[in-house]
Amino acid sequence: MANATGLVSQESPLVETPRRPSWKRGYSARERNLGRTWPVLVLFLPPAILLFTIFVILPIGEAGWYSLFDWSGYGRPEDYVGLRNFEILLGNGAFRTALTNNGLIILVSIVLQLPLALWLATLVSNRIPGATAFRLIFFLPYVLADVAAGLIWRFIYDGDYGLVASIASLLNVATPYVLADRHIAIYAVLAVVVWKYFGFHMMLFIAGLQSIDKSLYEAADLDGATPWQKFTNVTLPLLAPTIRLSVFFAVIGSLQLFDMIMPLTGGGPSNSTQTMVTFLYTYGITRMKVGFGSAIGVVLFLICVVLAFGYRRIFMKND
Repeated sequence: MANATGLVSQESPLVETPRRPSWKRGYSARERNLGRTWPVLVLFLPPAILLFTIFVILPIGEAGWYSLFDWSGYGRPEDYVGLRNFEILLGNGAFRTALTNNGLIILVSIVLQLPLALWLATLVSNRIPGATAFRLIFFLPYVLADVAAGLIWRFIYDGDYGLVASIASLLNVATPYVLADRHIAIYAVLAVVVWKYFGFHMMLFIAGLQSIDKSLYEAADLDGATPWQKFTNVTLPLLAPTIRLSVFFAVIGSLQLFDMIMPLTGGGPSNSTQTMVTFLYTYGITRMKVGFGSAIGVVLFLICVVLAFGYRRIFMKND
């Protein structure tokens, strides 16, 4: 329609905005991004797939194949036994002990280690004198190599020359040989596990706490909320993704525990501190039962895959 100046207004339905032909419009943003990333994919993806296949897929397939043979590792596997290695494994008392110990480590990690890490994180995340120094002290055990930690605690637990022996001598009581008692050795290992890894989870929780908006706590203070109410109604809900991630790391790490057990107890006494990985090393590598050890590896792999994917699908699907 014409306005007062005699010009056609832009709102007139009779006037259409000219459109460029489709061949002149150019590419969309998605197509432009794909055009930029395609050379990168062609350059870096094939080597990554090749390395993953060589060092992950092929060893997994070979372990599954070797588990069907009674093989010592020398020559070619020829003595085919089918699922006999798995039958022997499931009937082995030491393997059941290893499974139980792994479950116990997971339980202690979730029930004791993570709450301890969360409690310390809430303390040292505040601006208190010496907070940075305390963070460093609590995180130092995790920085220490697992083998070194096992050797240190083996000396501490030593009933003749270690710290436990010195304390028992000062108190004038009988010296306990902790690592030589099959009934309490696993609890000594659990204490070392908590000491070694709680600092890692504490740092995760500190990172999660620092991402929480401080204005929420100020609003809770204005409403007269107690510290416990602020923790349960503000901190825990907003820290839930970090807690779920920490539990995931604790479970998977507990299943793979090996480096610290071997120098500390070697799986003894009487297989009382075996985990699935130390059991695999003891019976599959040192005794040259590669077929039997491959069966252990297959079972451990299946347990890890089921727990990892099941946990992520159930508890971390929205993270």
